[in-house]
Amino acid sequence: MGCDCDKSFSTNYMVLNPEEVGLFDLINMLFSSNIEKRKFVDSSEVEEQDFWRRWIMFISIVVQKLLLFFSKPMSIFGSAIEFFLNLLSINGNLASLLLNLVQGKVTMPDKNSASFLSFIGNVDKRVKLDRSIKPGDNERYFGALSMMASKVAYENKAYIETVVTNHWKMEFLGSYDYWNDAWCSDFDLSWYEIDGLGKIHGGFMKALGLQKSKGWPKEITKQEPSCRPLPLAYYAIRDMLRELLSKNERAKFILTGHSLGGAMAILFPAILALHEETWLLKRLEGVYTFGQPRVGDDKFVEVMEKKFKEHEVKYFRFVYCNDIVPRLPFDNSELMFKHFGKCLYFNSLYQGKVVAEEPNKNYFSPLHSIPMRINSVKELIRSFTLAYKKGPDYREGGLLRIFRIIGLIAPGISAHSTQDYVNSTRLGSSNVLSHPKTL
Repeated sequence: MGCDCDKSFSTNYMVLNPEEVGLFDLINMLFSSNIEKRKFVDSSEVEEQDFWRRWIMFISIVVQKLLLFFSKPMSIFGSAIEFFLNLLSINGNLASLLLNLVQGKVTMPDKNSASFLSFIGNVDKRVKLDRSIKPGDNERYFGALSMMASKVAYENKAYIETVVTNHWKMEFLGSYDYWNDAWCSDFDLSWYEIDGLGKIHGGFMKALGLQKSKGWPKEITKQEPSCRPLPLAYYAIRDMLRELLSKNERAKFILTGHSLGGAMAILFPAILALHEETWLLKRLEGVYTFGQPRVGDDKFVEVMEKKFKEHEVKYFRFVYCNDIVPRLPFDNSELMFKHFGKCLYFNSLYQGKVVAEEPNKNYFSPLHSIPMRINSVKELIRSFTLAYKKGPDYREGGLLRIFRIIGLIAPGISAHSTQDYVNSTRLGSSNVLSHPKTL
């Protein structure tokens, strides 16, 4: 039995369904403002007069369609690359692997072991915290710890437990997998307008736990296995926090995430506010996001700024250089997505400053095209020199250097790496977080 989509929880909405699209129907949308006729567009509006909005919808559908079409081969290829990288690592290097292969002594990686790394983990293998940043450094310590937590969150449970327990000397409370009904979240421009919150990116909400049939009920009933074989993130984490924080009245918590994780980190307190979870909001120490995309409109910004001020929640949004993800979805007349909060922007030298909005906010600007590519050349050169200047913790491997080379053509891809965000919190966050006025 499938999960029916009842959008009565939303006052207005625009949902794109790439599974339903036909080529001619898709092309016709560009020449007709009547979007009600299109099976792949489910909207509270009958018409969309603005051509550029229809064009953006067209691009979103095409990208999602391509991703869905190639999802299986991409998954297989990605898993194969990941397995090979771990195979190399566990056997020493390529020469050792070939020797072990000849001798019949090849060690095979175990995906559930504490030594197995995701693709992202292979890009940046650091596990230790920077000892020069002490807990007493307040926001700077929280920022550095949050970024390392965001990086480690990409790994399996055994790896995370080993890092938290053995390297960080902290108590490990658990690692969990949750249901995500939005595989193409970053490219899905669907949105829902939630009464009291504003218009919010649909893909990010579904990743956090939005139920297409019910929206955001304050409590949920027993889940249907055919629809959701895994629990919903928001409800499971909220209930866990209720239990943990009730045991210590002085304890607080921090929300953090990289990329999509950053979007969900800022949406989580938004849904807490929607559900009037005042007790939990008062226990929220801060929100630290890294390479976070935009998630809502002006109304969402207004509501969240008010709630964060009311409950004294600190919100720091880290953006490294030309990272493309914080500049998506667009903030222009065709779309309505906005950023808010304190933007901590770091250039390629990891020099930070507080800004209202990152430079080149919508990325695809002809004026920034050449400077971005010049900067990519500098980043590639830096990848060979930084370790000599700052120490072995800043050495970059061949995998990241491949992405640096790709960045010469498509700037902003390698800039989204966890490597640069960890470096930003360690090398460039001191003045910015200690003196939070615009530099």
